[in-house]
Amino acid sequence: MALNLSQKHEVVAEIADVASKAQSLVAAEYAGVTVGQMTSMRKKARETGVYLKVVKNTLAERAVSGTEFENVKDSLTGPLLYAFSMEDPGAASRLIKEYVKINDKLKAKIVSIGGKIYPASHIEVLASLPTRDQALSMLARALSEPAAMFARAVKAVADKQGGGEKAVVEAPAEA
Repeated sequence: MALNLSQKHEVVAEIADVASKAQSLVAAEYAGVTVGQMTSMRKKARETGVYLKVVKNTLAERAVSGTEFENVKDSLTGPLLYAFSMEDPGAASRLIKEYVKINDKLKAKIVSIGGKIYPASHIEVLASLPTRDQALSMLARALSEPAAMFARAVKAVADKQGGGEKAVVEAPAEA
């Protein structure tokens, strides 16, 4: 169904708003993807904070003008599915990578993050980035590890000198 001019303006405005807030963009060729697979992909996208849209390339070019994804304008050819990661930079890549396993006709074509465009092979790199929760967990572990090592060293010294837990437990019993 063809869009009239006002509908096209609405689509461009919507995508421009999303692109201005997005952290990464993955464009994939979707020819050969079934309706059921596309519906499943859209549902998963909503759950993972990915904005997924099939739109004409000319409208997408206008929408990304003035955003950090403006560099992809020359690469937008063929039937493309646009996946913008809103919260987690790797979310769109993980989504596309997951559905490439289900349907080999879905092919990543463009990966863009931080104002730079990368070849489709970089979808693996972006998909392997940790989520925000995973990154915070890794940071907490890295920050707590020196204190844990110090505590183990102090305990080892106390055990070696014959103090340790037995002396602590026996001391209150004698008093």
